[in-house]
Amino acid sequence: MNDQLAALYRGVAVHATANAEHLAALQLLTLVMLADHEINDTEVDAVREISEEWRGDDFPFEEYLRPAIEAARRAIDSDRVVEFLDDIDATISSRVLRSALFSAAREVAGADDEVSPAEGTILAEVAVRFG
Repeated sequence: MNDQLAALYRGVAVHATANAEHLAALQLLTLVMLADHEINDTEVDAVREISEEWRGDDFPFEEYLRPAIEAARRAIDSDRVVEFLDDIDATISSRVLRSALFSAAREVAGADDEVSPAEGTILAEVAVRFG
């Protein structure tokens, strides 16, 4: 019985960690999306598609999108983008996810066919941390 419980809780911990990491990745992508102070459908669709590639349909994208946007907006408005990226960096330990973040962030930044200077600055920071 104890082995079964241990296996069950181990699975819960892995699932919870994966959700936390994917939420952090979503926060990073929304930070890139909000860097130019505009949200457009093309960028949201790019973030949605990337999220589905990482987690499949079981990731509750719509449930996590608004909190991720709000967290990114607070970081930008309070001039705490570096600290926000520090938190994201500390949360994501998966090597696979970390290695995918820069190209995903670049895809979101270029989704509207234009990379603003603010997006470029965040992309440079993402490249240093995750590239």
